[in-house]
Amino acid sequence: MKKIEAIIRRTKFEDVKEALLEADIEWFSYYEVRGVGKSRQGRIYRGVVYDTSSIERILVSIVVRDKNVERTIQAILSAAQTGEIGDGRIFIIPVQDSIRIRTGERGNIALYNAEHEE
Repeated sequence: MKKIEAIIRRTKFEDVKEALLEADIEWFSYYEVRGVGKSRQGRIYRGVVYDTSSIERILVSIVVRDKNVERTIQAILSAAQTGEIGDGRIFIIPVQDSIRIRTGERGNIALYNAEHEE
C-alpha cells in the first residue's frame, strides 16, 4: 500500500477529482493548504495588485493498493499539469497497514469493498 499526496493548484482540483473518479479512485481526502515556492500569486484589493509570499493550494491525500499507484499518479498528472511553474508536487509514501474501523479488517481489504474486486 502507498499513500499518495499531491499538492495541486486550486483551479485544477475539480479536474483532478474527476480524473481520479474515472480511474476508479473513489475515496480520498483533500485540504486547503498554503506554502512557499517559486510561484507567486498576486492579490487584487481595490484595484491594486499585491504580491504575496504564500501560495494557496489543495493537498489531495489518497491511500491505494500497490497495483493502483501508477494509475493514480497518471490521473493526477494528466489533470493537474499546465506546464508552468507552480503545478505542484506528488509524493509517494509507503503505508505499513490499513484497518477498517467498522469491521476490523486489515491490509488491502480495508481499502476497498470485496464485492468490487477486479
